[in-house]
Amino acid sequence: MIKKSLLLVGITAAFYLNAQDVSTIRNTVEVYSNSFVIGTSKYDAMVGSTGALGGDFNSLNVNPAGIGVSIANELSATLAVESNKNTTAFGGKSIDSKINKTNLNNVGGIMAFQIDGSTPWKFVNIAVNYSSKSIEDYTETPGNANLVYPIYDQDGALITDLAFAGHAYNRYGNQSKMSVGVGANYNNNLYFGAGLNFHNVVLDQYDSVAFNSSADNAREVGDKQYTPFSEASSGFSASVGVIGKVNPHFRLGAALETPTWWRIERLYTEYENPTDGTYREDRDLTSPMKATLSAAYVANKNFAINVDYSLGLTKPKYKVYGDAETELNKFFTDNYKSMSEVKVGAEYRINALRLRGGYGFASNPFNSMSIATISDNGVVGNSNFSNLFVAKRNTIGAGIGYDFKAFFIDAAYQNVSSEYSSPFIQGSAANNSGYFTNHYIIESNESLVSNVKNKRDNFFITLGWKF
Repeated sequence: MIKKSLLLVGITAAFYLNAQDVSTIRNTVEVYSNSFVIGTSKYDAMVGSTGALGGDFNSLNVNPAGIGVSIANELSATLAVESNKNTTAFGGKSIDSKINKTNLNNVGGIMAFQIDGSTPWKFVNIAVNYSSKSIEDYTETPGNANLVYPIYDQDGALITDLAFAGHAYNRYGNQSKMSVGVGANYNNNLYFGAGLNFHNVVLDQYDSVAFNSSADNAREVGDKQYTPFSEASSGFSASVGVIGKVNPHFRLGAALETPTWWRIERLYTEYENPTDGTYREDRDLTSPMKATLSAAYVANKNFAINVDYSLGLTKPKYKVYGDAETELNKFFTDNYKSMSEVKVGAEYRINALRLRGGYGFASNPFNSMSIATISDNGVVGNSNFSNLFVAKRNTIGAGIGYDFKAFFIDAAYQNVSSEYSSPFIQGSAANNSGYFTNHYIIESNESLVSNVKNKRDNFFITLGWKF
């Protein structure tokens, strides 16, 4: 392999990514620290806004005290059709990438135990909830022949010019969460609950770039150092909550979820160490602790509305085993801010018919950041971004259901949208973090940055049984 010596200029940006792959940062936030959970059709139509209403096993995701609100046993299963579309734009061009998945994404139930006698305790209930979702994601940036990376030999003679022909981040995988909890009803005015959550993630991550060589018109495809990598991870968290009735129509709720303590088993590809090969490492990650405050208005048996506000109280933190974890922790310490989320959900009943809707907004978890970049016309400079890696998220939900007394059927639609700036191709000779093709190593202290519009259209159908 022949190393090139292009664009090795000083960095005055707010941070330097060094050997860390951008996808590691994105996955830390988007996968391991993400509060976005899908559930039953009712839950999804109301965008998960149930913190002070409760009444079903999906309350474990927001406020486990909602388990204590139930007065009947319930079992249900939900089928999801998930569609994930990315539109990636760079240099006046764009590429659409769409992924469709269908799976049984949620099953669970609640057992309600009524307490007889003169005690103020009315019910003690037990709930189990399992949810699963695809985390597959693909973004492909168009090429730009104006961006040329020259390759030199050891004597400084030009061997070839590599014209940028495209880049892709590609993630495969699945994320699941198993929750068990208990809730209690005290005098039909106070509800208490606690839950245990068991998390699992399996993913494969790719970071690839393509060039056209002027020497032989051949296509050169390379992978980022330390990619592709695979992760099999398990985590644990716990939650507690309370709901209180201020009056027959107005309820307040509060819940606290501990950090998720993750154990990540990672296999990654390393080039020239001293030979190319696959290596293994373990990482321990602590995701942010989260608090949720809720309020609900129950006008009557036919209409209810709920508002949840969630706030991250801490920052992601890796246990330090070496320089990589130290670098990641410094990045999150300097650039991560508390992520907040507001969700509003409502349900209206017309006899046995249920109409539901909701809206959610999640803030960007990162501060604005400045990095060294190369524009689509080849200009090198520092650029500031307010939505680097990930961005604010908007969620709209709508649903309908019908209650057959012992059985019920619900359907829901959910639209989730966000737009963010995606940096790539940065990697320098100083830390051996460039892109490796079969013939060359491409290194640059600057990033190219594309714009990604993400749109998720999810459809759900739930069949349930009350007894």
